[in-house]
Amino acid sequence: MGYYIAPRFLDKLAVHITKNFLKLPGVRVPVILGIHGRKGEGKTFQCQLVFEKMGIEVTNVSGGELESPDAGDPARLIRLRYRETAELIKVRGKMCVLMINDLDAGAGRFDEGTQYTVNTQLVNATLMNIADNPTDVQLPGSYDSTPLRRVPIIVTGNDFSTLYAPLIRDGRMEKFYWEPNRDDKVGIVKGIFEPDGLSQKEIEQLVDTFVNQSIDFFSALRSRIYDEQIRNYIHQVGFERVSLSVVNSVEGPPEFKKPDFRLSHLIESGNFLVGEQRRVENSHLVDDYNRLNRGRNSQSPPPAAVTPISQPSNRATQEAKTNGFQKEEVSSPHLTLETQGQIRELLSQGYKISIEHVDERRFRTGSWQSCVHSHIDAESDAISNLEATLAEYSGEYVRLVGIDPKAKRRVVETIIQRPHG
Repeated sequence: MGYYIAPRFLDKLAVHITKNFLKLPGVRVPVILGIHGRKGEGKTFQCQLVFEKMGIEVTNVSGGELESPDAGDPARLIRLRYRETAELIKVRGKMCVLMINDLDAGAGRFDEGTQYTVNTQLVNATLMNIADNPTDVQLPGSYDSTPLRRVPIIVTGNDFSTLYAPLIRDGRMEKFYWEPNRDDKVGIVKGIFEPDGLSQKEIEQLVDTFVNQSIDFFSALRSRIYDEQIRNYIHQVGFERVSLSVVNSVEGPPEFKKPDFRLSHLIESGNFLVGEQRRVENSHLVDDYNRLNRGRNSQSPPPAAVTPISQPSNRATQEAKTNGFQKEEVSSPHLTLETQGQIRELLSQGYKISIEHVDERRFRTGSWQSCVHSHIDAESDAISNLEATLAEYSGEYVRLVGIDPKAKRRVVETIIQRPHG
């Protein structure tokens, strides 16, 4: 194969898969190998190259299949695919694996806006059960006492901290953080541009020019080089005739000559792609939209006769002094001093704030819903949104949530209103 397989990646997968097919006395071998890392670094493609090199058959499950309108379907799907793969091992007499792509996207919880459904719980519980009993995986409504062949499970994702913590503990899941070094990048990029005649030195210079870009950037760059020829072809045949000439042409599909793959042209096109990335990063239009929404919420009428219940703050709510001048603080006659103090304390520590509500029926299942479109980092916004929420959901539970934006986790969950009676 012309493609490059990173030695560390090959070693990790080969050891994990082989170890699961051996009987090692007194050794507990994790069934699941979790490969995580930055987006676009080729985790799935490297896995495919390793499987092809080792002659391993793969049963695939996508993260998008881990949700369904029918509760229990995704968990049953995982069990079914696992049993099918175990049967393949028995019938084919060769190594087979079950691979779940983007597990965190399908079963992870990224923030308070991500709904944690019954299916999410069942998927996590199913994978934990398989990890603990890999030879005894049953389908709902049936039981087969015959032990199954053990099937290694490979899962990929970007951030495994969003998954249920007991699932990723040592013993159930072995973790492998994939971050290609310079040698890996040079090898992979060389494989991408192998048909194009770039020298080793040119490949290294291209990688060093875009040192912070992921592997998929270079693949997208090669694809972009063909845009000029395709654009010329469209103008040549005419926009009205492109569909017939490409999809249903008697002459066959068009052929293109080799594009300009000179290093200078690649760097020029790469800089254009980087510029597009920066435009996306710097636009932040959603912040403007959410700021408008916060402004509308702040005009909502104040709640009437609301008596919030709050946990006491750990620090006094006195006004802070800066450079000899007293700092002006926003106060609210509708919130208790403890709640206002807790808001100031969370913001002063660099945390952000969210607000959630739930009715009495859903309170028992913990199905809280967010009241804001984005995390709040200003005291006035927090107070105005909280007042509006207390007024709008006066007959429901309302809680204040403190979020650590760096660790992407919750630090405080405080119920400040309960239904009357």
